[in-house]
Amino acid sequence: MSAVVATWTVAAPAATADDMRSRQWYLDAMKADELWKVATGKGITVAVLDTGVDSTLPELRGKVLPGRNFDTGGLGRVDEKDRDRHGTNMALAIAGTGVDGGVKGIAPGAGILPVKTGDYAFNGWKTMLQGVRYAVDNGARVINISSGGVADEAEAREWQSTVDYAVQKGALIFAASGNDGRERRNVYPASVPGVVAVGAVDTKGKVAKFSDYGSYVDFVAPGIEMPGRCPNDKNKFCGFWGTSHSAAIASGTAALIWSAHPDWTRNQVLRVMMETAGHDGPVPSKYIGYGTIRPAQVLLEGKGNPGDPNVDPLLAAQGASKAPTSKPSNASQTSPSPENTGASGNGQAKDNNQAAEPDEGGFPLWAIAASAVAVVALIGFGVVAGVRRRASTDA
Repeated sequence: MSAVVATWTVAAPAATADDMRSRQWYLDAMKADELWKVATGKGITVAVLDTGVDSTLPELRGKVLPGRNFDTGGLGRVDEKDRDRHGTNMALAIAGTGVDGGVKGIAPGAGILPVKTGDYAFNGWKTMLQGVRYAVDNGARVINISSGGVADEAEAREWQSTVDYAVQKGALIFAASGNDGRERRNVYPASVPGVVAVGAVDTKGKVAKFSDYGSYVDFVAPGIEMPGRCPNDKNKFCGFWGTSHSAAIASGTAALIWSAHPDWTRNQVLRVMMETAGHDGPVPSKYIGYGTIRPAQVLLEGKGNPGDPNVDPLLAAQGASKAPTSKPSNASQTSPSPENTGASGNGQAKDNNQAAEPDEGGFPLWAIAASAVAVVALIGFGVVAGVRRRASTDA
């Protein structure tokens, strides 16, 4: 298998606890305080397939389930051993409580199921595939995979089989589109039918220069200036950017919507996300998919028709001949992107093909192809020009 571009996150200047909320610009943009009066994600378990989750942090205390460590065996809640903090930061973006001036997630009431699939390097796709099945078998309605790469033909088949299993069990999988700043086709698991691929937008609603794009992209969500715990030092805060965080915000958004409508299936949650996504121009677009995720449209405005509970709207839109039919999972649930369109929450992302100038209806997108920043197309999981990344070897 070829190299995996995994963390898809870049560290930025450190943030302090005192200004944490101002750093989390996307919470105000998506009307988070109003959303939390309606739903918090309570009752929904989100699995984080990553480097593990540090459950000792104040923002995650009492929210992290035992989980599983497929990298070395044992529990997935690895605490101090999550040196890179990547999995921890995804959990914070999804469900952090913000206590003691820390990071607050988009779904602060959701529970986190940590599934460690690697540390500084993957052991091939095996741990990730095992992690997906483990997550759905242990109550996760939402699965966050803020990593990805390419796979050979046999691995691609295995990925499809695993995703089909998760879909049939009623789970939603969100995956990062990648940070290579270029058009891509086969990014696993993001491009697997049944997986929801998420790209990144910045504070002005523009597609980030680093965000990979292509026909596989389904949504965009905030991925710029995302606060989290610094690598190798859990007592300090850093700013990050990357589609890793975009996928986490999308995962948290799904949990938020689902907690308000617990009887909906994955397909219904996904359908209302598609119908209420912000865009200006034809969709789906290879740059923004169906647009910027906007939970306020669902939870505050009552928009979006959940529709048929048994039809995957993305697969149906893609003309899939055999879209997997999902049923609500009977697994127990444990409770322990955002608007990105300005304070009104009514703005729209604009397709890159029409992005030469801004208009009154939304924000322009950057011409990514003309200014691509290839920051994550390297192998390894260390620090190179501030980039944290992982690599995969054949299993």
